[in-house]
Amino acid sequence: QVQLVESGGGLVQPGGSLRLSCSPSGSITNFYWMAWYRQGRGSQRELVARILWSNVTDYGDSVKGRFTISRDNAKNTVDLQMNSLKVDDSGVYLCNALPWGMGMSSWGQGTQVTVSS
Repeated sequence: QVQLVESGGGLVQPGGSLRLSCSPSGSITNFYWMAWYRQGRGSQRELVARILWSNVTDYGDSVKGRFTISRDNAKNTVDLQMNSLKVDDSGVYLCNALPWGMGMSSWGQGTQVTVSS
């Protein structure tokens, strides 16, 4: 059973920055990809950013140019650096990861991000 633990959420003003981390059980090299999704109140879960084992990345259109996903092998985390935050970026941010050879991905519990003045 894969466990994913998110950290780094909080309250920030518009234009500010936050850095989220996802720490998996086992090595991050065990996963074909790891990703961040978010779910705002009353909205569907949407992809924020994903990073493959090869470090290829892709981003949701609404965050391109503002967010950066990266792997930190030393800390064994996948991080999401969020800059120029907007009110619409608020929501629960969830880590998702697909282990090699598995047909189903795993989810973390999520961390709340609130962007408000």
